[in-house]
Amino acid sequence: MTDELQITLEVIVVPVSDVDRSKEFYEERLGFHVDHDTTVDEATRIVQLTPPGSGCSIVIAKGIPQMEPGTLEGVQLVVSDLDAARSLFTSRGVEASEVVVRGPAEMDGSKFISFPDPDGNGWVVQELRARAET
Repeated sequence: MTDELQITLEVIVVPVSDVDRSKEFYEERLGFHVDHDTTVDEATRIVQLTPPGSGCSIVIAKGIPQMEPGTLEGVQLVVSDLDAARSLFTSRGVEASEVVVRGPAEMDGSKFISFPDPDGNGWVVQELRARAET
């Protein structure tokens, strides 16, 4: 690779069993923006949603090859204030875990919560106060 090559992660496919139920969860409960909701034909529908401020979106769909619903684990959202995010999510009916602090004291600890979507896909939310220098 050369120094000019840039690689970005833009879309993650989230396996779901019910596109409407999942769209409501990600849009109404988590506050993701609906970028598009496209019905290609009777058997194919693709919905792309983006978390506020994110450069990466998720796709939920029917009619495209994907994993079994509920098998995605460990996709991580990053927030500046985990307590505020947890409060917002739980007020919207998201079953978020209690806050867990992990990491050495010199790193000021990392705070996490986790939650499942309606199909049982496992999400993690991390509070990140500052990014490492590159």
